[in-house]
Amino acid sequence: MDKKNIVIIGAGYAGVHAAKKLAKQYKKVDSVSITLIDRHSYHTMMTELHEVAAHRVEPDAIQYDLRRLFNRTKINLVTDDVTYVDHEAKLVTTKHGSYPYDYLILGMGAEPNDFGTPGVKDHAFTLWSWEDAVKLREHIEKTVQKAATIRDESTRRAMLTFTVCGSGFTGIEMVGELVEWKQRLAKVNKLDEDEITLYVIEAAPTILNTIDRKSADKAENYLTKKGVKILKSSPITEVKAESIKLKSGEEILTHTLIWTAGVQANSETKDYGMSTGHAGRLKVNKYMEAEGLKDVYVVGDLAYFEENEGKPTPQIVEAAEQTAMTAAKSIISEINGGEKEPYKGKYHGNMVSIGARYGVANLSGIRLSGWFANFMKHMVNLYYFFGIRSGYYMFQYINHEFFHTKDKRNIFRNTSTRYGNVLWSFPLRLIVGWFWIEEACAKLWGEETWAEATSSFSSLSKLFKGIGDDSWLKGTSVNMPFEWLQTATSGASEAASGDWATPILSHMPGWFEWIMKIMLPTPDMAIFMQKMMVFIELAIGLAIIFGLFTWLANFASAGFLLMFTFSAMLGWDKFWALPASIALMNGSGRTLGLDYWVVPYIQNKLGHWWYGKEQSVYKDK
Repeated sequence: MDKKNIVIIGAGYAGVHAAKKLAKQYKKVDSVSITLIDRHSYHTMMTELHEVAAHRVEPDAIQYDLRRLFNRTKINLVTDDVTYVDHEAKLVTTKHGSYPYDYLILGMGAEPNDFGTPGVKDHAFTLWSWEDAVKLREHIEKTVQKAATIRDESTRRAMLTFTVCGSGFTGIEMVGELVEWKQRLAKVNKLDEDEITLYVIEAAPTILNTIDRKSADKAENYLTKKGVKILKSSPITEVKAESIKLKSGEEILTHTLIWTAGVQANSETKDYGMSTGHAGRLKVNKYMEAEGLKDVYVVGDLAYFEENEGKPTPQIVEAAEQTAMTAAKSIISEINGGEKEPYKGKYHGNMVSIGARYGVANLSGIRLSGWFANFMKHMVNLYYFFGIRSGYYMFQYINHEFFHTKDKRNIFRNTSTRYGNVLWSFPLRLIVGWFWIEEACAKLWGEETWAEATSSFSSLSKLFKGIGDDSWLKGTSVNMPFEWLQTATSGASEAASGDWATPILSHMPGWFEWIMKIMLPTPDMAIFMQKMMVFIELAIGLAIIFGLFTWLANFASAGFLLMFTFSAMLGWDKFWALPASIALMNGSGRTLGLDYWVVPYIQNKLGHWWYGKEQSVYKDK
């Protein structure tokens, strides 16, 4: 096979999916090189921009470094601005280099469309990039802080009025976050929450016009109950620094207009000499190949393909991913030979989160609202990480959405937040750790020797005289009360009866007995596992006491205690250690424990080894 160069421009949803597909296909094919070019060194989770803008999550929560996504793949990463695409020479030119291609995928996405409305570019805030979200967040915080010191009532009211133009997904999700955030903004700045006014301004007679009316009406009712003023059939005709003007002539005094009224194709593609459709999107055929150009493919929001007459592919994440797969498969068919697969959009519905605790969704005809809608949105987002094969960022998403939130801004309110002081779990850690050490030592020295040696301080010297005859390391009898092992081992019943008096369960459940018979099929295997348990219990106890790998040690602790319970060997006197172990899985080793140093060190070293070192600019060859 001749050398083939595939160049992908844009690391959005579509570009990342196309790169992942091609990297997997040509993982061991040296004759195919794949280069991904983006002006940023990271991929942005665009659907969560509103969470950053309204301070639900931190900015890095939606920023996914490309090295972490593509390390150990054959993708060459380039951080640069594309200045020109020469279709005849098949060359992509950037500010700092040039890249020849045999196949090109354009996935630069879209940008806000102000429809020529005067003042939008100068005075409005957009929400279409990570930078937009951070800029808006800082502006809101500073504006409220400053307003709290203003005495002029009119100016104060204008500064505390926040308007959102556009009632699509982005606009409604943004105002939903503001509904929840204004409580914290008011409290921090010593304001009355009612002083902060929120508007949604829509040119159409209804809101959320891309979803079914029943769901849209529920969303509208929820926002209205929360005090949001919704102005419909109210086009904005002019935006000023401290006010906006509506077509009706009404003027709203505000220092903050968030423009989410529409999108258009990335304006940088205007010079590429390609056929365009509505809003500047680039026309493609059913294989996502650019109209009139060979070996050039367009994906995501940038692509204009009418699945049905007059109905182009929607500008949603599902369509971005599916157009990317179609383009990638088309290129694979070109290189390997074979039939191309035409695009067939399969959309499973839509979801709108209105803050962290309410939402509406329509999933293939199944309507959800409230808690369940937002729960499903989280599930869809988690599934997205399967698509880009990133367990690391899935874990980070779970952390910042469920464990690192404040002010009840997640679907579980404050019940799952980990903003608690783990210092107070230190005494419990010592007790649980000693529980396991004592269990291990009783097995190591034998119950009788251990009990006698620990009966008083003066008796401790007996531990240095050697282990007793009933030590699990020394004995040759099965000490576990399992019938299929006792029949082949003399004295097993007697040995077992002293250890496991008053068990919680009178006998093992049938399903668990089946598992244990697989794990311990013979007396020899059981005796070997008994000896191993001494060292396992000792390791668990020491790890918990010293706070080393505390989550893992307590997970093992809880697991073994459950196993002993189902084995009908654990008594009520020791059952307390099970919930205690679960409680200590909250990062308890990070305070007065070795995890304070060890875990960050390992995360750093393993992260660099497995994912590579993050950089602000990538220049892979």
